[in-house]
Amino acid sequence: MHGTADLVNDTNLDAARERANALPLADYDPGDPELFKTDSFWPYFDRLRRDDPVHYCKDSIFGPYWSVTRYNDIMDIDTNHSVFSSAASLGGITIRDVPPDLRRESFIAMDQPRHSAQRKTVAPMFTPASLDELAINIRKRSTECLDNLPRGEVFDFVDKVSIELTTQMLAVLFDFPWEDRRKLTRWSDVATTLPGAGGLVATEDERQAELMECAGYFARLWKERSNQPPKTDLLSMMAHSDATRNMDPKNFLGNLILLIVGGNDTTRNTMSGSIYALNKHPDQYRKLKANPALIDSFVPEVIRWQTPLAHMRRTALQDFEFRGRQIKKGDKVVMWYVSGNRDETAIERPYEFDIERARPRTHISFGFGIHRCVGMRLAELQLKIIWEEILKRFDTIEVVEEPQLVYSSFIKGYETLPVRIAA
Repeated sequence: MHGTADLVNDTNLDAARERANALPLADYDPGDPELFKTDSFWPYFDRLRRDDPVHYCKDSIFGPYWSVTRYNDIMDIDTNHSVFSSAASLGGITIRDVPPDLRRESFIAMDQPRHSAQRKTVAPMFTPASLDELAINIRKRSTECLDNLPRGEVFDFVDKVSIELTTQMLAVLFDFPWEDRRKLTRWSDVATTLPGAGGLVATEDERQAELMECAGYFARLWKERSNQPPKTDLLSMMAHSDATRNMDPKNFLGNLILLIVGGNDTTRNTMSGSIYALNKHPDQYRKLKANPALIDSFVPEVIRWQTPLAHMRRTALQDFEFRGRQIKKGDKVVMWYVSGNRDETAIERPYEFDIERARPRTHISFGFGIHRCVGMRLAELQLKIIWEEILKRFDTIEVVEEPQLVYSSFIKGYETLPVRIAA
Protein backbone atom coordinates (compact mmCIF):
# COMPACT_ATOMS: atom_id res chain seq x y z
CA MET A 1 0.00 0.00 0.00
CA HIS A 2 1.74 3.12 -1.19
CA GLY A 3 0.27 5.33 1.55
CA THR A 4 2.67 3.77 4.03
CA ALA A 5 5.35 6.00 2.54
CA ASP A 6 5.46 8.21 5.59
CA LEU A 7 8.91 6.71 5.46
CA VAL A 8 12.23 8.17 4.45
CA ASN A 9 11.80 6.78 0.96
CA ASP A 10 9.95 4.12 -0.95
CA THR A 11 13.00 1.91 -1.49
CA ASN A 12 13.53 1.69 2.24
CA LEU A 13 9.92 0.76 2.68
CA ASP A 14 9.88 -1.80 -0.11
CA ALA A 15 12.92 -3.53 1.39
CA ALA A 16 11.30 -3.49 4.84
CA ARG A 17 8.08 -4.91 3.42
CA GLU A 18 9.96 -7.69 1.67
CA ARG A 19 11.73 -8.61 4.90
CA ALA A 20 8.49 -8.42 6.89
CA ASN A 21 6.67 -10.68 4.46
CA ALA A 22 9.52 -13.20 4.16
CA LEU A 23 10.11 -13.57 7.91
CA PRO A 24 8.08 -16.32 9.63
CA LEU A 25 5.62 -14.77 12.10
CA ALA A 26 7.14 -16.91 14.86
CA ASP A 27 10.38 -14.93 14.45
CA TYR A 28 8.76 -11.49 14.64
CA ASP A 29 10.12 -9.08 17.24
CA PRO A 30 8.23 -5.83 16.53
CA GLY A 31 9.71 -4.19 19.64
CA ASP A 32 13.23 -4.15 18.19
CA PRO A 33 14.34 -0.49 18.62
CA GLU A 34 16.34 -0.69 15.39
CA LEU A 35 13.07 -0.92 13.43
CA PHE A 36 12.02 2.41 14.97
CA LYS A 37 15.39 4.09 14.49
CA THR A 38 15.17 3.24 10.76
CA ASP A 39 11.39 3.89 10.52
CA SER A 40 10.93 0.44 8.99
CA PHE A 41 8.48 -1.09 11.50
CA TRP A 42 5.28 -0.23 9.58
CA PRO A 43 5.07 -3.37 7.36
CA TYR A 44 5.63 -5.62 10.39
CA PHE A 45 2.59 -4.18 12.15
CA ASP A 46 0.57 -4.25 8.92
CA ARG A 47 1.18 -7.98 8.71
CA LEU A 48 0.53 -8.61 12.40
CA ARG A 49 -2.83 -6.80 12.27
CA ARG A 50 -3.76 -8.91 9.27
CA ASP A 51 -2.37 -12.35 10.17
CA ASP A 52 -1.61 -12.50 13.90
CA PRO A 53 -3.17 -9.58 15.80
CA VAL A 54 -2.33 -11.05 19.21
CA HIS A 55 1.24 -12.17 18.63
CA TYR A 56 3.71 -13.90 20.94
CA CYS A 57 7.40 -13.08 20.65
CA LYS A 58 9.31 -15.79 22.47
CA ASP A 59 12.68 -14.08 22.53
CA SER A 60 13.88 -10.47 22.35
CA ILE A 61 16.28 -8.11 24.12
CA PHE A 62 13.29 -7.40 26.40
CA GLY A 63 12.43 -11.07 26.98
CA PRO A 64 9.21 -12.72 25.77
CA TYR A 65 6.09 -10.57 25.24
CA TRP A 66 2.68 -10.43 23.60
CA SER A 67 1.89 -7.78 20.97
CA VAL A 68 -1.66 -6.46 20.61
CA THR A 69 -1.88 -4.53 17.34
CA ARG A 70 -5.54 -3.84 16.44
CA TYR A 71 -7.32 -0.70 17.63
CA ASN A 72 -10.32 -2.38 19.30
CA ASP A 73 -8.21 -5.11 20.89
CA ILE A 74 -5.93 -2.45 22.38
CA MET A 75 -9.02 -0.67 23.79
CA ASP A 76 -10.14 -3.92 25.41
CA ILE A 77 -6.78 -4.52 27.09
CA ASP A 78 -6.42 -0.85 28.07
CA THR A 79 -9.77 -0.86 29.89
CA ASN A 80 -9.49 -4.30 31.53
CA HIS A 81 -7.74 -3.18 34.72
CA SER A 82 -8.70 -6.24 36.73
CA VAL A 83 -6.72 -8.60 34.47
CA PHE A 84 -4.00 -6.36 33.05
CA SER A 85 -1.91 -4.47 35.56
CA SER A 86 0.26 -1.36 35.19
CA ALA A 87 1.94 -1.85 38.56
CA ALA A 88 5.60 -0.86 38.77
CA SER A 89 6.18 -3.86 41.05
CA LEU A 90 5.36 -6.17 38.11
CA GLY A 91 7.60 -4.32 35.66
CA GLY A 92 5.61 -1.16 34.86
CA ILE A 93 4.36 0.30 31.60
CA THR A 94 7.16 -0.20 29.06
CA ILE A 95 8.34 -3.25 27.16
CA ARG A 96 11.66 -2.95 28.96
CA ASP A 97 11.50 -4.53 32.41
CA VAL A 98 12.95 -2.40 35.16
CA PRO A 99 15.14 -4.44 37.55
CA PRO A 100 13.12 -5.12 40.76
CA ASP A 101 15.36 -2.99 43.01
CA LEU A 102 14.98 0.04 40.69
CA ARG A 103 11.19 -0.07 40.26
CA ARG A 104 9.49 3.19 41.19
CA GLU A 105 5.75 3.65 41.44
CA SER A 106 4.04 6.50 39.67
CA PHE A 107 0.31 6.93 39.24
CA ILE A 108 0.52 5.61 35.66
CA ALA A 109 2.41 2.55 36.96
CA MET A 110 -0.07 1.86 39.74
CA ASP A 111 -3.42 0.08 39.96
CA GLN A 112 -6.67 1.16 41.61
CA PRO A 113 -7.57 2.50 44.10
CA ARG A 114 -4.25 4.27 44.74
CA HIS A 115 -3.90 5.27 41.10
CA SER A 116 -6.89 7.63 41.11
CA ALA A 117 -6.03 9.21 44.45
CA GLN A 118 -2.57 10.25 43.22
CA ARG A 119 -3.74 11.23 39.73
CA LYS A 120 -6.46 13.49 41.19
CA THR A 121 -3.77 15.49 42.96
CA VAL A 122 -2.35 16.92 39.71
CA ALA A 123 -5.63 16.96 37.73
CA PRO A 124 -6.53 20.58 38.72
CA MET A 125 -3.57 21.73 36.61
CA PHE A 126 -5.46 20.55 33.52
CA THR A 127 -8.96 21.99 34.11
CA PRO A 128 -10.36 24.39 31.49
CA ALA A 129 -9.86 27.41 33.78
CA SER A 130 -6.26 26.46 34.45
CA LEU A 131 -5.60 25.82 30.74
CA ASP A 132 -6.99 29.27 29.86
CA GLU A 133 -4.44 30.77 32.19
CA LEU A 134 -1.60 28.62 30.86
CA ALA A 135 -2.56 29.58 27.30
CA ILE A 136 -1.50 33.19 27.90
CA ASN A 137 1.92 32.02 29.05
CA ILE A 138 2.27 29.50 26.20
CA ARG A 139 1.45 32.16 23.60
CA LYS A 140 3.94 34.63 25.05
CA ARG A 141 6.75 32.05 25.08
CA SER A 142 5.84 30.70 21.63
CA THR A 143 6.00 34.16 20.07
CA GLU A 144 9.36 34.91 21.71
CA CYS A 145 10.77 31.59 20.55
CA LEU A 146 9.55 31.98 16.95
CA ASP A 147 10.62 35.62 16.68
CA ASN A 148 14.18 34.62 17.56
CA LEU A 149 14.55 31.86 14.95
CA PRO A 150 17.26 32.37 12.32
CA ARG A 151 16.17 33.19 8.76
CA GLY A 152 17.79 31.83 5.62
CA GLU A 153 19.98 29.32 7.45
CA VAL A 154 19.57 25.70 8.48
CA PHE A 155 18.84 25.01 12.15
CA ASP A 156 17.58 22.07 14.22
CA PHE A 157 13.86 22.48 14.86
CA VAL A 158 13.97 19.82 17.61
CA ASP A 159 16.45 21.78 19.69
CA LYS A 160 15.45 25.37 18.91
CA VAL A 161 11.67 24.98 19.07
CA SER A 162 10.33 21.60 20.22
CA ILE A 163 12.68 21.06 23.16
CA GLU A 164 12.84 24.73 24.09
CA LEU A 165 9.08 25.28 24.23
CA THR A 166 8.18 22.03 25.99
CA THR A 167 10.96 22.55 28.53
CA GLN A 168 9.79 26.10 29.20
CA MET A 169 6.27 24.76 29.72
CA LEU A 170 7.51 22.12 32.16
CA ALA A 171 9.46 24.74 34.09
CA VAL A 172 6.24 26.76 34.39
CA LEU A 173 4.21 23.71 35.50
CA PHE A 174 6.71 22.83 38.22
CA ASP A 175 7.67 26.45 38.96
CA PHE A 176 11.20 25.16 38.31
CA PRO A 177 14.26 27.46 38.38
CA TRP A 178 14.29 28.95 34.88
CA GLU A 179 18.06 28.96 34.32
CA ASP A 180 18.21 25.22 35.05
CA ARG A 181 15.25 24.23 32.84
CA ARG A 182 17.32 22.18 30.37
CA LYS A 183 18.03 19.77 33.22
CA LEU A 184 14.41 18.70 32.80
CA THR A 185 15.05 17.78 29.17
CA ARG A 186 18.15 15.83 30.13
CA TRP A 187 16.40 13.90 32.90
CA SER A 188 13.50 13.08 30.59
CA ASP A 189 15.85 11.75 27.90
CA VAL A 190 17.93 9.79 30.40
CA ALA A 191 14.82 8.25 31.98
CA THR A 192 13.61 6.76 28.69
CA THR A 193 16.85 5.96 26.86
CA LEU A 194 18.27 2.47 26.35
CA PRO A 195 21.76 2.49 27.94
CA GLY A 196 24.62 1.49 25.67
CA ALA A 197 27.95 2.53 24.18
CA GLY A 198 27.60 5.82 22.34
CA GLY A 199 24.15 6.43 23.85
CA LEU A 200 23.05 9.15 26.27
CA VAL A 201 24.26 6.94 29.13
CA ALA A 202 26.53 3.94 28.73
CA THR A 203 25.21 1.89 31.65
CA GLU A 204 22.20 1.49 33.92
CA ASP A 205 24.37 2.74 36.82
CA GLU A 206 25.02 6.00 34.98
CA ARG A 207 21.29 6.41 34.37
CA GLN A 208 20.49 5.85 38.03
CA ALA A 209 23.13 8.37 39.12
CA GLU A 210 21.50 11.07 36.97
CA LEU A 211 18.01 10.15 38.17
CA MET A 212 19.20 10.44 41.77
CA GLU A 213 20.49 13.91 40.92
CA CYS A 214 16.98 14.70 39.65
CA ALA A 215 15.46 13.34 42.90
CA GLY A 216 17.85 15.40 45.03
CA TYR A 217 17.14 18.60 43.11
CA PHE A 218 13.38 18.15 43.39
CA ALA A 219 13.57 17.14 47.06
CA ARG A 220 15.01 20.59 47.83
CA LEU A 221 12.20 22.30 45.92
CA TRP A 222 9.64 20.03 47.62
CA LYS A 223 10.88 21.04 51.04
CA GLU A 224 10.49 24.71 50.15
CA ARG A 225 6.96 24.19 48.77
CA SER A 226 5.87 22.11 51.77
CA ASN A 227 6.79 24.97 54.06
CA GLN A 228 5.03 27.62 51.96
CA PRO A 229 1.28 28.15 51.58
CA PRO A 230 -0.18 26.01 48.74
CA LYS A 231 0.47 27.39 45.24
CA THR A 232 -0.75 26.32 41.81
CA ASP A 233 2.34 24.49 40.54
CA LEU A 234 2.47 20.68 40.32
CA LEU A 235 5.05 20.31 43.09
CA SER A 236 3.08 22.44 45.52
CA MET A 237 -0.12 20.54 44.64
CA MET A 238 1.57 17.22 45.45
CA ALA A 239 3.29 18.55 48.58
CA HIS A 240 -0.04 19.70 50.06
CA SER A 241 -2.25 16.74 49.08
CA ASP A 242 -3.04 13.85 51.43
CA ALA A 243 -2.60 11.32 48.61
CA THR A 244 0.93 12.43 47.70
CA ARG A 245 2.29 14.34 50.70
CA ASN A 246 3.93 11.24 52.21
CA MET A 247 5.16 9.43 49.12
CA ASP A 248 8.23 7.28 49.71
CA PRO A 249 11.36 8.37 47.77
CA LYS A 250 10.75 5.84 44.97
CA ASN A 251 7.12 6.90 44.46
CA PHE A 252 8.22 10.56 44.59
CA LEU A 253 10.82 10.08 41.85
CA GLY A 254 8.45 7.82 39.89
CA ASN A 255 5.78 10.53 39.72
CA LEU A 256 8.33 13.22 38.88
CA ILE A 257 9.72 11.20 35.98
CA LEU A 258 6.17 10.48 34.77
CA LEU A 259 5.27 14.20 34.76
CA ILE A 260 8.59 15.23 33.18
CA VAL A 261 8.45 12.59 30.42
CA GLY A 262 4.70 13.05 29.91
CA GLY A 263 5.06 16.81 29.62
CA ASN A 264 8.21 16.76 27.55
CA ASP A 265 8.68 13.84 25.17
CA THR A 266 5.17 13.51 23.83
CA THR A 267 4.52 17.18 23.02
CA ARG A 268 8.08 17.70 21.83
CA ASN A 269 7.94 14.85 19.33
CA THR A 270 4.48 15.74 18.05
CA MET A 271 5.67 19.33 17.55
CA SER A 272 8.59 18.10 15.43
CA GLY A 273 6.28 15.56 13.77
CA SER A 274 3.86 18.32 12.76
CA ILE A 275 6.57 20.08 10.72
CA TYR A 276 7.70 16.80 9.17
CA ALA A 277 4.13 15.68 8.35
CA LEU A 278 3.27 18.93 6.58
CA ASN A 279 6.51 18.81 4.57
CA LYS A 280 5.72 15.24 3.52
CA HIS A 281 2.18 16.32 2.57
CA PRO A 282 2.51 19.76 0.93
CA ASP A 283 -1.14 19.71 -0.19
CA GLN A 284 -2.16 19.64 3.48
CA TYR A 285 0.28 22.45 4.26
CA ARG A 286 -1.37 24.57 1.55
CA LYS A 287 -4.83 23.81 2.97
CA LEU A 288 -3.73 24.82 6.46
CA LYS A 289 -2.24 28.09 5.25
CA ALA A 290 -5.36 28.87 3.24
CA ASN A 291 -7.61 28.10 6.20
CA PRO A 292 -5.95 28.37 9.64
CA ALA A 293 -9.25 27.34 11.29
CA LEU A 294 -8.27 23.78 10.26
CA ILE A 295 -5.75 23.84 13.12
CA ASP A 296 -8.53 22.38 15.30
CA SER A 297 -8.63 19.14 13.29
CA PHE A 298 -4.94 19.28 12.26
CA VAL A 299 -3.79 18.97 15.89
CA PRO A 300 -5.49 15.64 16.74
CA GLU A 301 -4.62 14.32 13.26
CA VAL A 302 -0.92 14.99 13.77
CA ILE A 303 -1.06 13.43 17.26
CA ARG A 304 -2.52 10.30 15.64
CA TRP A 305 -0.09 10.38 12.72
CA GLN A 306 2.95 10.78 14.96
CA THR A 307 1.85 8.59 17.92
CA PRO A 308 4.63 9.95 20.19
CA LEU A 309 4.54 6.93 22.52
CA ALA A 310 4.67 3.79 20.40
CA HIS A 311 3.33 1.48 23.09
CA MET A 312 2.18 0.89 26.63
CA ARG A 313 2.68 -2.38 28.43
CA ARG A 314 0.64 -4.34 30.98
CA THR A 315 1.27 -7.51 32.99
CA ALA A 316 -1.36 -10.28 33.19
CA LEU A 317 -2.58 -10.86 36.75
CA GLN A 318 -4.12 -14.23 35.86
CA ASP A 319 -4.34 -16.75 33.02
CA PHE A 320 -6.64 -15.20 30.42
CA GLU A 321 -7.90 -16.20 27.01
CA PHE A 322 -7.89 -13.24 24.62
CA ARG A 323 -8.99 -13.55 20.98
CA GLY A 324 -8.30 -17.27 21.16
CA ARG A 325 -4.78 -16.91 22.55
CA GLN A 326 -3.79 -18.17 25.99
CA ILE A 327 -2.11 -15.39 27.95
CA LYS A 328 -0.51 -16.69 31.15
CA LYS A 329 -0.34 -15.02 34.53
CA GLY A 330 2.81 -12.86 34.64
CA ASP A 331 3.03 -12.47 30.84
CA LYS A 332 4.02 -9.10 29.43
CA VAL A 333 1.36 -7.65 27.11
CA VAL A 334 2.35 -4.74 24.84
CA MET A 335 -0.36 -2.53 23.34
CA TRP A 336 1.06 -1.02 20.17
CA TYR A 337 -0.64 2.37 19.90
CA VAL A 338 1.43 3.08 16.80
CA SER A 339 -0.23 0.09 15.12
CA GLY A 340 -3.73 0.82 16.43
CA ASN A 341 -3.47 4.29 14.88
CA ARG A 342 -2.92 2.67 11.44
CA ASP A 343 -5.69 0.08 11.77
CA GLU A 344 -7.88 0.20 8.64
CA THR A 345 -10.78 -1.45 10.48
CA ALA A 346 -11.06 1.45 12.95
CA ILE A 347 -9.73 4.44 11.02
CA GLU A 348 -10.51 5.23 7.41
CA ARG A 349 -7.42 5.58 5.19
CA PRO A 350 -5.15 5.48 8.25
CA TYR A 351 -1.93 6.01 6.30
CA GLU A 352 -3.20 9.26 4.82
CA PHE A 353 -2.39 12.49 6.61
CA ASP A 354 -5.67 14.36 6.33
CA ILE A 355 -6.19 17.56 8.30
CA GLU A 356 -9.88 17.62 7.34
CA ARG A 357 -10.64 14.18 8.78
CA ALA A 358 -14.27 13.88 9.90
CA ARG A 359 -13.37 12.31 13.27
CA PRO A 360 -9.74 13.22 13.93
CA ARG A 361 -10.02 12.34 17.62
CA THR A 362 -10.47 8.67 16.79
CA HIS A 363 -6.94 7.75 17.80
CA ILE A 364 -5.25 6.02 20.65
CA SER A 365 -2.14 8.17 21.14
CA PHE A 366 -3.22 9.22 24.65
CA GLY A 367 -4.18 5.72 25.72
CA PHE A 368 -7.64 4.81 26.97
CA GLY A 369 -9.35 3.98 30.24
CA ILE A 370 -8.22 5.17 33.67
CA HIS A 371 -4.64 5.75 32.53
CA ARG A 372 -5.58 8.04 29.65
CA CYS A 373 -3.06 10.89 29.49
CA VAL A 374 -3.92 13.44 32.19
CA GLY A 375 -2.24 16.26 30.24
CA MET A 376 -3.73 15.57 26.82
CA ARG A 377 -5.67 18.86 26.63
CA LEU A 378 -2.51 20.77 27.49
CA ALA A 379 -0.58 18.93 24.76
CA GLU A 380 -3.28 19.85 22.23
CA LEU A 381 -3.28 23.46 23.45
CA GLN A 382 0.49 23.81 23.04
CA LEU A 383 0.33 22.48 19.47
CA LYS A 384 -2.64 24.67 18.58
CA ILE A 385 -0.95 27.85 19.83
CA ILE A 386 2.44 27.19 18.24
CA TRP A 387 0.75 26.61 14.87
CA GLU A 388 -1.44 29.70 15.17
CA GLU A 389 1.76 31.69 15.71
CA ILE A 390 3.76 29.89 12.96
CA LEU A 391 1.07 30.57 10.38
CA LYS A 392 1.03 34.27 11.30
CA ARG A 393 4.78 34.55 10.74
CA PHE A 394 6.17 32.16 8.17
CA ASP A 395 5.07 31.16 4.72
CA THR A 396 6.71 27.79 5.28
CA ILE A 397 9.20 25.97 7.48
CA GLU A 398 11.07 23.72 5.07
CA VAL A 399 12.59 20.39 6.12
CA VAL A 400 15.97 20.29 4.34
CA GLU A 401 17.21 16.86 5.41
CA GLU A 402 15.65 13.66 6.73
CA PRO A 403 15.35 13.63 10.54
CA GLN A 404 17.43 11.45 12.83
CA LEU A 405 15.02 9.23 14.75
CA VAL A 406 15.30 8.01 18.34
CA TYR A 407 16.61 4.49 19.03
CA SER A 408 13.58 3.38 21.03
CA SER A 409 10.43 1.33 20.60
CA PHE A 410 8.76 3.35 23.38
CA ILE A 411 9.45 7.00 22.56
CA LYS A 412 8.63 7.52 18.89
CA GLY A 413 10.55 10.69 18.27
CA TYR A 414 13.12 12.84 16.58
CA GLU A 415 16.70 13.50 17.62
CA THR A 416 17.20 16.16 14.95
CA LEU A 417 15.06 17.80 12.28
CA PRO A 418 17.07 20.21 10.09
CA VAL A 419 14.87 23.01 8.72
CA ARG A 420 15.12 26.42 7.07
CA ILE A 421 12.88 29.48 7.08
CA ALA A 422 13.27 31.65 3.99
CA ALA A 423 15.07 34.94 4.66
